[in-house]
Amino acid sequence: MIYSNILYEKRDRVLFITINRPLALNALNAETLNELEDAITKAKGDDEALAIILTGAGDKAFVAGADISEIIELDHASGVEFSLRGQGLFRRIETLGKPTIAAVNGFALGGGCELCMACTLRIASDKAMFGQPEVKLGLIPGYGGTQRLPRLIGRSNALHLTLTGEMITADRALQVGLVSKVVPHDELMPAVAKIARKIVSMGPLAVRAAMRAISAAIVPGFEYGQLLEAELFGAVCATEDMREGTGAFLEKRKAEFRGK
Repeated sequence: MIYSNILYEKRDRVLFITINRPLALNALNAETLNELEDAITKAKGDDEALAIILTGAGDKAFVAGADISEIIELDHASGVEFSLRGQGLFRRIETLGKPTIAAVNGFALGGGCELCMACTLRIASDKAMFGQPEVKLGLIPGYGGTQRLPRLIGRSNALHLTLTGEMITADRALQVGLVSKVVPHDELMPAVAKIARKIVSMGPLAVRAAMRAISAAIVPGFEYGQLLEAELFGAVCATEDMREGTGAFLEKRKAEFRGK
């Protein structure tokens, strides 16, 4: 596949995958998801690539969310399908068998926050911002966010972020456990590359085994939770509130929800 929306580069034993839609704040549209899925498939089959770094192009965003212009037309059935598709791709990243490191260089919102949560490690620039603002659109997280967020930061913090739609800073993300390290913005990629090189210098079978063992500690109930999330995402896609929320976003006005 020839990529239009991502960059794919291997240096030594580390793969760099960059979402490359800076004018759209690297939003995840259908074409970008297709390319990312192809890149992850290539990464899995590349025996020389022992770690993957995921980041976004430019200085403003890691991934600022899904493409709202594609969501506004969803109904119940297509909403469930939309959610399951993204969940499946992010689960493939999570279970790749190779460490993936999210280099969060800016906004990681909605689907972008869900993407970085699917990675093995998250390292943030001090300019990064995180959030699950879907409720502002009359939606809920649909790419696994309702399941990964409480596992990473606890139920109370996850409920607060998800129900208010608030954004948090990199320092707050570090405090609650959403990221493992915060570095100055200009030092982000060198710092992440250094961590990746350290990991690939270890025994690859031991790294893979450790990842599997630690994942097993938090997996129970996850698959059911994702199915429930997809069903509920589809249900809210069939509401007038979702049309109002997404329409208001695209029209750059305040949404007026009616609970319908």
